[in-house]
Amino acid sequence: MSERAAPFYCPYCGDEDLRPSEEARGAWECRACSRAFQLSFLGLLARRPAAETPQGGAS
Repeated sequence: MSERAAPFYCPYCGDEDLRPSEEARGAWECRACSRAFQLSFLGLLARRPAAETPQGGAS
């Protein structure tokens, strides 16, 4: 995981006082609520085809 994926706020309390954790790569510690969480990239989603619109507008 790259350093660009740093969180801006805690997903539990919303505070911004976050520090990287030494426990695991991508792990963060919130100093406000004392919770630890981990970020990970799962992959890219496949693009869905565009929704078809009826010809001729509304009926």
